[in-house]
Amino acid sequence: MDFRTQMSILIQLSLVDNQLSPPEKRMIYALGEANKIPESEIDELFEKLLAKKSHELPPIVNLTDEDKFEYLYSLIQLMKVDKKVYLSEIRFCEELATRLGYKKHVVSALSTRIFGDAAFGATRENLQALANKYKST
Repeated sequence: MDFRTQMSILIQLSLVDNQLSPPEKRMIYALGEANKIPESEIDELFEKLLAKKSHELPPIVNLTDEDKFEYLYSLIQLMKVDKKVYLSEIRFCEELATRLGYKKHVVSALSTRIFGDAAFGATRENLQALANKYKST
């Protein structure tokens, strides 16, 4: 999955509660900038997804275990960045975790250890080891 698809899903998560918080928006634009995606392209994604008013997830194929974890990590981090977690966001993350090959409870297990600010919390290695315990067979 390319990063633009991942950005699309991150934007969907930010909109699933019908409240785009400034910290969520800043994080999305910062991730876009770090991955050389122009702001105008992110703006287009926001407009497209706002007009759609549905949250269909694209097929998730050909991802390594590391990519799957990174993807889940960034989703949970975005969910928590505004310090407000809505049931709609949790369900969105659980659905995506299931599509990534994890049991849905991985979201609650990781979210107790992942914070909106990456400077806090457990190391990625420890988090990935924890996530691996929730892999579907």
